[in-house]
Amino acid sequence: MTHTTTHTVMIGAPAKVVYDLIADVTRWPYIFGPTVHAEVFETDGTTERLRLHAFANGDVRTWTSRRELDSANLHVKFEQERSAAPVKSMGGEWRIVPIADSATRVDLLHHFTTAQPEAVELVLKAVNNNSDAELAALKRAAELGDDYDKYVLSFSDSITIHATRRDVYEFLYRSDLWPQRLPHVARLDLTEAVTGVQSMEMDTRSPDGSIHTTHSVRVCTPHDTIVYKQTRTPPIMAAHVGRWTLRDIGDGIEAGIEATSHHTVVIRPEVVPEVLGPDGTIERARELIRHALGTNSLTTLRHAKEFAENG
Repeated sequence: MTHTTTHTVMIGAPAKVVYDLIADVTRWPYIFGPTVHAEVFETDGTTERLRLHAFANGDVRTWTSRRELDSANLHVKFEQERSAAPVKSMGGEWRIVPIADSATRVDLLHHFTTAQPEAVELVLKAVNNNSDAELAALKRAAELGDDYDKYVLSFSDSITIHATRRDVYEFLYRSDLWPQRLPHVARLDLTEAVTGVQSMEMDTRSPDGSIHTTHSVRVCTPHDTIVYKQTRTPPIMAAHVGRWTLRDIGDGIEAGIEATSHHTVVIRPEVVPEVLGPDGTIERARELIRHALGTNSLTTLRHAKEFAENG
């Protein structure tokens, strides 16, 4: 039996702005709360195949989907090619309907089947919760318009390591050992109920001695990439996602690994005066976040370098 749902939101923004946010899945991890990582691995401009990692009822699920992008009619259809249990099949459509120049209705439709009848309520709960969260986030981002990009900070830092990818990856993957290996990590609790999907709670020590607690989920691909999303962020951040990537460079005696830390953060403008004082600015917040995250990431990479090169 096929089950269907429809979720709707009114957005005070032009329909094209809304459509562009939906069409660009690379932005979903920091716009949509449920999305951990989204990757397009095949596209011809109108048809995409993508891999998604997202929360469903508190657990991270992974699936691949095919999307049909119709920019003329402002529709995006999607169908899962490989679903995650207990879903047997799932698809749907985003319909963006212009109401006025700066008023848009978005209908998010789903249809799904399950392998077991008793799983219907569980899947329905996940679809309802995720759809509501995604539409609320879409409304917030679209209504900020061009201002939204001012609150998004993306950057990366890289170092060269003369070692194998396996050894560098091992250091990054074994984050449970970071309190013994990294000076800025005061505590770290790690669980991995599903191989390659980690849940991590970490206390990070700032230069002023203060402790900040964050919670993240990580999706690990040996010996290549670790992507993560913070599910508990500092108050000044609306979202924080990132990834560690390892890339072979050079040949022969010059062979090595380029290890890179990527970050994307969304700043909460309404919290900036509370955290930085009444004279705090978005630009100052960007500088402080860039420095803090970049310093910690480079510290991690330098210790990974020492570990991998010296054993």
